[in-house]
Amino acid sequence: MPADFHEVRFPLDVALRGSGGPTRLTEIVTLASGREHRNSRWADSRRRYDAGFGIRTLDALHAVVSFFEERRGRLYGFRYRDRVDFRSGPPGRAIAPTDQVLGTGDGATRVFPLAKTYGGGPLPYRRLIAKPVAESVRAAVAGAEVARAQVACDATTGLLTFAVPPAAGAPVTAGFEFDVPVRFDTDELTVNLEAFTAGEIPKVPLVEIVP
Repeated sequence: MPADFHEVRFPLDVALRGSGGPTRLTEIVTLASGREHRNSRWADSRRRYDAGFGIRTLDALHAVVSFFEERRGRLYGFRYRDRVDFRSGPPGRAIAPTDQVLGTGDGATRVFPLAKTYGGGPLPYRRLIAKPVAESVRAAVAGAEVARAQVACDATTGLLTFAVPPAAGAPVTAGFEFDVPVRFDTDELTVNLEAFTAGEIPKVPLVEIVP
């Protein structure tokens, strides 16, 4: 990520109660016959969130306002924890070094980008992971876990570097936790304290930064 990204995480207690998920842009043309032509305008999905659902107390509201001010509104990006999708496997399952296939060794390549594949049918979607939690990453070559001292993960890019190139034909896999790179999708936070104390949820829109 460029210099306009801060390697800090949005307040976790607020994020875990937020709402949102992936969005796509599909163009649909309906012909006179009633048939449709559908075309995806985006190669990758883009996630949108509303963190306002996680603000339950004045202290949490104050923390979000402070975070917003330090990011200068939409100017600087940051990390966000998606409570539904933050692991290489299902949220309720422990991370395993064989969770995701990253590629196949050729005896020379040492660097592999972290990725997560969705679906196992005719058209699986492969998502590059740019903001892993470095200490959570576990890697394996041909099913055998690689010692942490023999593999390094760049938490700012999602690149995994092996000290020794994986052997030719050996599957390279990894398991990990990760955050989503996002920014605020507004330059204005409107806080109505009377409405907030009456139960109204403030709007705090966030949008994924696509590399």
